[in-house]
Amino acid sequence: MKKEKFERKEDYKPKHIKHYKRKKLHSISILFILIFFCCLMLFSAYKIYKWVKDNRRIKDLNNLIQENISIEENDEEGKLVNPEQDKESDYWYYVHFPFYEVDFNELLQKNKDTIGFIHMNNTNINYPIVQTSNNSYYLTHAFDKSKNDAGWVFLDYRNNINDLQDNNIIYAHGRYDNTMFGSLRNVLTKSWQKEKDNYVIWISTPKENMLFQIFSVYTIDSESYYITSSFNTTKKKQTWINTMKKRNIAPIDISVTTDDYILTLSTCQRNDNRRVVVHAKLIKTQTR
Repeated sequence: MKKEKFERKEDYKPKHIKHYKRKKLHSISILFILIFFCCLMLFSAYKIYKWVKDNRRIKDLNNLIQENISIEENDEEGKLVNPEQDKESDYWYYVHFPFYEVDFNELLQKNKDTIGFIHMNNTNINYPIVQTSNNSYYLTHAFDKSKNDAGWVFLDYRNNINDLQDNNIIYAHGRYDNTMFGSLRNVLTKSWQKEKDNYVIWISTPKENMLFQIFSVYTIDSESYYITSSFNTTKKKQTWINTMKKRNIAPIDISVTTDDYILTLSTCQRNDNRRVVVHAKLIKTQTR
């Protein structure tokens, strides 16, 4: 007797059934791929919408701030810091720059975390500075403390604007629309670097006006060394100063000593792993 080819009836599946199942699996796969890409597109659209919304909110907020506060030049002479400079040094050019004086009454009413105001030539940097007990809150909150991924300009929680340390660090996001510290990237361009009047940073506080002279501009992978706030020994500070000066890519070469108070501006370049950094030394102060 001839052996049955299929011992069980269910073992036999006509070709058209096998083809149907393959086709069904293929359709399901395509459906999952389409769903995935639709979700991806929706997520991307949401991120773009949120980015635009946050940027618009930041611009509106800053415009409101600029309209409601008084910012004036102050030509009164201040106290020179470390005046024992070479008479040919650019130090003597920059110390004649006027101070910027800001009325903080309105700013403090809007946000008690306000500790100062920063201005920098040929950038969009013209913002109140805030500070809180950590370096994370103002990465995701605007000046009015609303949730905003654009964040705000803030001083490192380890520093005290009224009692400067060896190194005083100010951070902000490097936004692509040049808000916050987005325009700090200008310092990397030849057009910015060739303008002598750009190498100063103004800081105003409720108690004091300050003028800083820039001595180093560069980019670097994310690290903690350049944001060291204080040094245990003079030797360590001198080593740090030498390192920061060697990193400089701008056509400047000025004297910086261990007696100098340093201001550091830090932001991301184009991603979270690269930083744009500016270092400056305090050259003139004025008590308000």
